[in-house]
Amino acid sequence: MIVVMRVDATDDHLDQLVHVLHERGLTPHISRGVERTVVGVVGAASGAGAAGGFALELGALLAGLSGVESVLPVTKGYRLASREAQARPTQVRVSTPAGEVCLGGPGVVIMAGPCAVESEAQLLAAARAARAGGATLLRGGAYKPSTSPYSFRGLGEAGLALLAQARAATGLGVVTEVLSVETVAQVSACADLLQVGARNMANAPLLEAVGRSGKPVLLKRGWAATIEEWLQAAEYILATGNGQVVLCERGIRTFEPLTRNTLDINAIPLLKELSHLPVVVDPSQGTGRRSLVGAVTLAGVAAGADGVLLEIHPEPEAALKDGAQSLGLAAYAALMPQVRAVALALGR
Repeated sequence: MIVVMRVDATDDHLDQLVHVLHERGLTPHISRGVERTVVGVVGAASGAGAAGGFALELGALLAGLSGVESVLPVTKGYRLASREAQARPTQVRVSTPAGEVCLGGPGVVIMAGPCAVESEAQLLAAARAARAGGATLLRGGAYKPSTSPYSFRGLGEAGLALLAQARAATGLGVVTEVLSVETVAQVSACADLLQVGARNMANAPLLEAVGRSGKPVLLKRGWAATIEEWLQAAEYILATGNGQVVLCERGIRTFEPLTRNTLDINAIPLLKELSHLPVVVDPSQGTGRRSLVGAVTLAGVAAGADGVLLEIHPEPEAALKDGAQSLGLAAYAALMPQVRAVALALGR
């Protein structure tokens, strides 16, 4: 359920509410707005799965507390991610050597880099080109969850060291994937934005572990996940107390064989209706075809995406991973003015 505080509610009123919730084994998630404070209540007795009588009794109790304006039931499985819990958009702030990057703010954030870290020369060339084109975050996989065990699966710890080197050399923040609970601390030491990939979207222990890390999290949609399943995955992270979650639409699997995936443009404005979390798109994974990446990037920005995740490579034809969907550095540089033009046309 959601508790809406009165405009004139004091800190003492809020403390009393929090005390009552803790006494009943419930967890409050406090969102302070310009005019009102909203408290999301998480626990077995607070939602659609609760026994009806207990939920009604709890709602009546909370509604009678001083400073409470109203108590609203939430029937969705994604209570904290919903617009009911928080009307204003969340702004996820990523700390980088060059300053703070805001996802969900007025601008469109560019994240670019190779699918997989292969070498120092490859990564630094891509990172410098990414920064020159306007990117503020460097993507790059140190650990790769390949479909085939015989494909290139990343450099692991050595790849993280190269990402840290590129971060220091360019000032770009690093976004890279975490594959297991055991490596969360290791990856967190290098990354500014932790990525949970499509294969791990429903990995509850990993979602909770990245949430507890305190780092911002980029959560990719599973290739066969509904939007509600995706939002409920985000809920696992939010329920740890980490509100810094970014949703990434990276394409879903459909019946169409000519593209690797189908980027769901519908998902962008729909998520903006359902949730307060920022939404970015990955046109590289979303299409699997280099020739389509530019057009789909522009479509994603036009649909309201808060950022774009692009795979770029100094020599796409020689890439060890996903070269067919990676832009060359010149093609990336040519695309960036078009992205800025679309963003400006939308007032961003």
